[in-house]
Amino acid sequence: MNPTVAQAITCLRVCQMLSNSYRNIELFRFDEQTKVVFIFAGEELQIDVLPDGAWRFN
Repeated sequence: MNPTVAQAITCLRVCQMLSNSYRNIELFRFDEQTKVVFIFAGEELQIDVLPDGAWRFN
């Protein structure tokens, strides 16, 4: 199973925002069971990208 197109576009946008803010992206992972992409940036930021392309801080 792969991420959705909406997730892929959102991940690119979120990673670009993190990069523009000089944040290190420590982990980028797609969980096949929950269908959620996890992005860990620095030591304190966790971002979830849902299958519909919505994202949230967790």
